[in-house]
Amino acid sequence: MQSWDLLVIGAGAAGLAAGIYGARSGLKTLILEEKMAGGTTADAPLVENYPGFQSIGGMELAEKMASQCRSAGVTIHEFESVTGLDLKGEKKIIRTNRAVYEAKAVIIASGSHYSELGVPGEKELRGRGVSYCGICDGPLFKGKRVLVVGGGNSAVITALYIAELASELKIAHRRDTFRAEEALVKDLETKKNVEILWNTELREIKGEKLVNKAILHNNKTNETMELLVDGVFVQVGEAPNSQLAKEAGVEVDEKDYIKIDILQRTNIRGVYAAGDVTNHPVKQIGTAIGQGITAALEAYGFIRRPYYKR
Repeated sequence: MQSWDLLVIGAGAAGLAAGIYGARSGLKTLILEEKMAGGTTADAPLVENYPGFQSIGGMELAEKMASQCRSAGVTIHEFESVTGLDLKGEKKIIRTNRAVYEAKAVIIASGSHYSELGVPGEKELRGRGVSYCGICDGPLFKGKRVLVVGGGNSAVITALYIAELASELKIAHRRDTFRAEEALVKDLETKKNVEILWNTELREIKGEKLVNKAILHNNKTNETMELLVDGVFVQVGEAPNSQLAKEAGVEVDEKDYIKIDILQRTNIRGVYAAGDVTNHPVKQIGTAIGQGITAALEAYGFIRRPYYKR
């Protein structure tokens, strides 16, 4: 069994920030990531609200964070999935698909996953015209007809990116106004090939081998329409990756987000949480980084017991 001072679950913005501060504090630090380092930051086509960068691609920003993390002395294991947690003892036990680890403190920064609408055809046509990641699949729809579903920042950012590729793009939002940042909405209004369908909900996605139709319903007029499309990008928020933590006794709220205090502490001593998996109300790269930093410094105090923490 490998022993570490600090083990971080997740290599998104929160996890990478935690790793940097853990290693710089002198803690032997390991980050476990089931995919590639970067998390949902890497999925963003463009990031325009992160201080220090007027504009930067999400993948580039994520790569810079991961590179800095490794340079600080952090070990990052990519494509290694956590399968079980035993967090109640003095030594925290973490099981993965490759090994078993023990750590003095754990930071859960496992992030979130894209929420599904649950409409007919969504699961059946996933990967065949239904997508949840604009930067991943947008180039596949160059010159085609695309529908984006959602009204938050992620939906508008995805629409802005795909509008540069698609021949025509429609956005279906169930309300009559976006909840995205005003700057993003203004950029969207300049796109001539974009049409916004207000008060509109997606009811069904149709297609045999590939997506070819979307059934939409206007919740104001009660009218139903059939739209010819080649792709549907679902951007209706995220749900936390907290199931393993919950099973290990970490308290979550009614939406399964991990409960934290102002110092990122969970209900279990030596266990912290940071980023989108927590019940912090703001889900942004900047807030995730701040939470990761706080969690790492609190973990350092828990492990090393410096004079100012006693």
